[in-house]
Amino acid sequence: MSQHGRQIENDQPRRRKGLLSEHAAALVYPLGSVALIICVWEATVRLFQIPTYLLPAPSIIADLIQTNAGLLLKHSLITTSEIALGFALSVIVGIPLALGIYVWKPFSRAIYPVLVASQAVPKVAVGPLFIVWFGFNLLPNVLIAFLIAFFPIVINTAMGLASIEREKLYLAQSIGLGTLATFFKIQLPNALPSIFAGFRISITFAVVGAVVGEFVGGQGGLGYLLLSANGNMDTALLFAGIVALTVLGLVFFALIGLVERLVLPPHALERTTLVRETM
Repeated sequence: MSQHGRQIENDQPRRRKGLLSEHAAALVYPLGSVALIICVWEATVRLFQIPTYLLPAPSIIADLIQTNAGLLLKHSLITTSEIALGFALSVIVGIPLALGIYVWKPFSRAIYPVLVASQAVPKVAVGPLFIVWFGFNLLPNVLIAFLIAFFPIVINTAMGLASIEREKLYLAQSIGLGTLATFFKIQLPNALPSIFAGFRISITFAVVGAVVGEFVGGQGGLGYLLLSANGNMDTALLFAGIVALTVLGLVFFALIGLVERLVLPPHALERTTLVRETM
């Protein structure tokens, strides 16, 4: 074995240790920050004897979550289904729209201003219309989640497809690749980091959209639970609902990250990680 080969082999354990330390730091720092905030919060409430209806202590919220776990789980499942369906609809509609915008210039000129204008419409104002049209069921909440969530997918996918270097397309032509082969072997893999960035933004928007729909006319879900707790001045239950929503958002975000790691090739994943670290 050459000296260069031995050096690479010796560097591999160091790289693994470096990656492990980076992953550990990425987990320890946020958890430490959250733990510090909770400790300061608990101490402040106890020290100044803040009434529970104004600001409950984290210990009270934790007890309430434990005693009302069944209720929170029931409403969380409803909100989860709305988020998942709204996000899936965003992908189903958003990806073809982005492809049309990228491939067909007249379609882009016709539809792109309409898409931008649609984002200026308050989704809360559209919610009552959906209730009139579709009734008090899951569909209006799913549609509101879709309306909020699909735009980042369209924009990021179109930008990812348009960002490919011309040299790669010329290379594909020179080796005789057809249009479909060029798209699936070169253009789509090149756009995947941007597409998954759109997915990450979209899934967080879908959480917001589901809650907005439940605020307007939901008969269940965490948004409905928050409204009910607000009406009863149950501040601890309000915080419990917010915690459940936060956990839902983090779980969906982590699932998108997991799929991204499984789908993206290593070099594209490394490029995506470097971009995030510089932001």
